[in-house]
Amino acid sequence: MLFGSTSGLGGFLRCPAVPASVRHLFTGSSIMAKSKFEYVRNFEIDDTCLHNCYIVVRLDGRNFHKFAEMHKFIKPNDDRALGLMSRSARSVMEELDDIIIAYGQSDEFSFVFKRTTTWFKRRASKFMTHVASQFSSSYVFYWKEFFGEQPLLYPPGFDGRVVLYPSDRNLKDYLSWRQADCHINNLYNTTFWTLVQKGGLSTAQAEGRLKGTLAADKNEILFSEFDINYNNESAVYKKGTTLIWEKREETVIKHMKLPNEEEKDVIVARSRRRVEAYHCDIIGEQFWQEHADVLEEDDC
Repeated sequence: MLFGSTSGLGGFLRCPAVPASVRHLFTGSSIMAKSKFEYVRNFEIDDTCLHNCYIVVRLDGRNFHKFAEMHKFIKPNDDRALGLMSRSARSVMEELDDIIIAYGQSDEFSFVFKRTTTWFKRRASKFMTHVASQFSSSYVFYWKEFFGEQPLLYPPGFDGRVVLYPSDRNLKDYLSWRQADCHINNLYNTTFWTLVQKGGLSTAQAEGRLKGTLAADKNEILFSEFDINYNNESAVYKKGTTLIWEKREETVIKHMKLPNEEEKDVIVARSRRRVEAYHCDIIGEQFWQEHADVLEEDDC
């Protein structure tokens, strides 16, 4: 059977005739019409995200306690692992540039799509699967950049969820919640592993020692017993990593041919958007005032 379309080689695409035994599977006058099995699409759930809402995709490492143990992550914080998480998140933002801000700590990262995005027809499942697959593949791809010759023993996994936030205030509160969680967990882990590594306690004893303690108690243990001022700990441990788009001026040298046939190297200045990392407080208003262009207006 001959169709009226041409191939990339300039000829006609010749396809075999459809056997009579299967012709009844197609409806309409053309064999290109939909098959009778098309109805199964009606079982798909409509997961279109509400309009005028920020779309947040949060990823969490699946069973990362075991993963960290198997790959001998340094406790309480491994700069290699944190750097790899941030590099993977940067890859996601560079691939899906409707993401306006991302925040991560430990084995989690949250990605915020702008409220007016129309990507993937705003289908939640598409947002989640694209982010999760890009992040996971990037984690494997960039592993050697951070861990050198240490082998990746098995593929990491990340689960995801999609949450919608209708206002700037709601979104800021969500990000504040994640950063507060970062501080609480890091203070606990820093104190816990200091008791184990420097205090000689077993993990069970350290857990018992910290049971019921407040932040002030943990700070006191670190300072009075180990001469550690928690305030001096690295900001990336205490505050996590915030990624945003920023314009950066840069100069490049271009080899140009002038009208008089003369060739010359010319310095050209240009502005480019790049993903920049911050390890700072995002609970207060200072960050948002200094980066007012990150969020859209509430009346958009």
